[in-house]
Amino acid sequence: MSAILNLVSILIFPGLLFLLVLGMAGQYVDRKLYARLQNRVGPPWYQPVADVFKLLGKESVIPEEADHRMFSLAPIFALAAVIAAYLYIPLWNTKPVLSFQGDLVVVLYLLLIPTLTFFLGGWYSRSIFSTLGAVRSITQLFAYEIPLLIALLSPALLASSWSIAGIAAYYGTHPWRWMVNLLGFAVGLITLLGKLERVPFDAPEAETEIVAGSFTEYSGRYLAFFRLAIDSEAIVSSSLLAAVFLPFGLGLPIWLGVIVYLAKVAGILSVLALLRTIFARLRMDQMISFCWRYVAPVAFLQVIIDLVVKELV
Repeated sequence: MSAILNLVSILIFPGLLFLLVLGMAGQYVDRKLYARLQNRVGPPWYQPVADVFKLLGKESVIPEEADHRMFSLAPIFALAAVIAAYLYIPLWNTKPVLSFQGDLVVVLYLLLIPTLTFFLGGWYSRSIFSTLGAVRSITQLFAYEIPLLIALLSPALLASSWSIAGIAAYYGTHPWRWMVNLLGFAVGLITLLGKLERVPFDAPEAETEIVAGSFTEYSGRYLAFFRLAIDSEAIVSSSLLAAVFLPFGLGLPIWLGVIVYLAKVAGILSVLALLRTIFARLRMDQMISFCWRYVAPVAFLQVIIDLVVKELV
């Protein structure tokens, strides 16, 4: 019976099916809010679902010069990595589907894989636009990833745990200490824009410059898998920030805990939509300079704050 429950948790709730549905719902919230902030109507609620089914029904065309194996495997690995990362994150309680001491590091590595698949998929497409988008993706990775890692590891120092569930449990038993990490939360929000390649850090997929970047040559089910991976990554990354920096509302009855969890994720997605509304796209050199000159020092400052607080308490 426990094996069946584990399988249901992985495939249905709160695993694969729940994440995919939540990812499409998150895309709708993001696009709708982004449109309303620009005084536009925005898409209907079923648009993300319609887009996925439309792509799944189309022919998948692989360019003749592309590496067929790498071209077709990249989207699958992107989606698989995101789903695997989601299983280690405590959502509405402190007991995720999978957990062990050190799983925070594993989740951070798993969330690296989608960006690497964007690079590999674009590079092996053998298209000028795809190659340029791939190079931009991997270049941008070196700008935002270090501040993001430092920001997420800072709360772990205070909690003395490398487990996401352990971090959430620590802050659950020590209310208000999560407020010590507000600087890290701000860094996480900024770098998350880069990880999701959204304005102002959307140079890798700049429609007005390089068509669709790494995804220019993708179509059909392969593009659908990439889009599902991107939408799901937004949910997983937001859930990770919520678990590490906003660890309240855990341990409630499941119906109330789910509501609190969805509210936290929706709040983070709303902030991301607001940020990409009020900023213009940065050039790659501006993005790298901004992350290393300003974001990284703030992330290091968060580490110092956590170490000082740990000594005092």
